[in-house]
Amino acid sequence: MHFPTDLTFYLELALEVLLAFTLAYCVILERRLAAVRKGQEGLSRTIGELNMAISGAGASLRALKSAAGEAAQTLDERLKRARLHIDELSVLTASGERIAQRMESAAASPRVAREIPDMPLPSTSILSRLERAVQ
Repeated sequence: MHFPTDLTFYLELALEVLLAFTLAYCVILERRLAAVRKGQEGLSRTIGELNMAISGAGASLRALKSAAGEAAQTLDERLKRARLHIDELSVLTASGERIAQRMESAAASPRVAREIPDMPLPSTSILSRLERAVQ
């Protein structure tokens, strides 16, 4: 009966060694899980920062779109005014050309120049209108 006691001893010793390995493995697993939790917290913080950056970029894009719309409206208004000025200048230019042609034809024909009394030239009225418009 001496043999079964030795067997029990060896079985208990084997169980203790297995328990020691299990304990060591549990410690290693706990450290790895702690590292994973740390990484998870860092990842969560990074995702939060990324979400904040995305929402800030969205707000910036909305502000940029609004500013672009306002700039487009301002540009349209300026273009309309410029077109009005272009039309006005083309009318004035055409009128000036007609007056210049009349003056040239009057200067070329001495008979017409003698028949026309001293009347103010049309250019003086145009100049006075331009001066009033500038003031």
